Amino acid sequence: MERIDFPLSQLTFAQKLDLMETIWGDLAMDEKTLESPAWHEAVLGDRKKALSAGKVTVSDWEEAKDRIRKNISCK
Repeated sequence: MERIDFPLSQLTFAQKLDLMETIWGDLAMDEKTLESPAWHEAVLGDRKKALSAGKVTVSDWEEAKDRIRKNISCK
């Protein structure tokens, strides 16, 4: 496999996040190649318990991204 050099240091924080989302979206298109580590199941179980107990709430992904963007500097 050929390595691709990309000038990451020249990108803004927002551009880097956008690039990560684009790459993840491409990887996630083929779920069969994605293997979650065993510890993911334990973390998800803990989060489901916390949600059921009313200790946490959930957000729509787009709303969460907007909230994150408002709370960080993208300069």
